[in-house]
Amino acid sequence: MCWSATADLAAGTVITAVGALCVARARGVRELPLAALPLLLGAHQIVESAVWDAGGGSGPATLAWAVIALPLLPLWLPLGVLLVTPAGSRARLTVPAAAGLVTAAALAYCLATRPVTAHIRGRTIGYVLDLPYAPLLVAGYLLATVGALLLAADRGLRILGAVVAAGAALCVALWRTEFVSTWCAFAAVASLLLLARTRRAA
Repeated sequence: MCWSATADLAAGTVITAVGALCVARARGVRELPLAALPLLLGAHQIVESAVWDAGGGSGPATLAWAVIALPLLPLWLPLGVLLVTPAGSRARLTVPAAAGLVTAAALAYCLATRPVTAHIRGRTIGYVLDLPYAPLLVAGYLLATVGALLLAADRGLRILGAVVAAGAALCVALWRTEFVSTWCAFAAVASLLLLARTRRAA
């Protein structure tokens, strides 16, 4: 698809609506963070439509987008997976959860002390933030997000993890400098797989 303000707004609206349905179908409090993932990612796409409308730059929309994409997601995803995992299977999620906590803290510090800027690049957006030890932070980020899904006890979550991992590889290959933006869009669409999971739960 060609990304634009209109495309992000339309996709974000649909994904947010699906996320609201997932939340409504959640069986209990422990299911809520994971069920709300499409809601969060849909809202994230709507925020990016505001980044488009602003022409990029380092305004409030760019900062809001970066806060969700960078420190929030590597905390949210492992926690959501951990909460829906049976007690006997939680030990395997210790490493992704710890990686998420450390990575989120480092990214939050970078966002608090350094500017983040969005650059419109054709049909994509590149986000620039000066990150120390960037390869290590990216590895921790992917371990927290993709790793938590791949190690989940739930088969549906492992499928989502495989789809998101394949999307990460594709986005790196096609849009290296716009990886964060394109992969977040891919992950938002892939999160719709959670609707099938909440339907089974319901």
